[in-house]
Amino acid sequence: MIRLGEVIAARREAEPATSYVASLFAKGQDAMLKKLAEEAAETILAAKGGDKLNIVRETADLWFHSLVVLASHDLKPEDVLAELQRREGISGIDEKASRK
Repeated sequence: MIRLGEVIAARREAEPATSYVASLFAKGQDAMLKKLAEEAAETILAAKGGDKLNIVRETADLWFHSLVVLASHDLKPEDVLAELQRREGISGIDEKASRK
């Protein structure tokens, strides 16, 4: 995951005609967020359908596009991993309540 984040960051400034990541950055944040929402919906439909391979593939797309959105805010996968590590051992109910 960390290596993929580095690849996304490196391709951010590439030529949009030769890099999918660069093409997303060239289209701007609204296009990135639209793609993220699309992938989330496809992941939900795959899970509802129950085909394990399809679930894995759609989740991979969702994670990838999540990493692109993170990179657009100069964030890295390590930032999310650190947050998950911070939450380890904390009840989800307690963690959510602490955000208020």
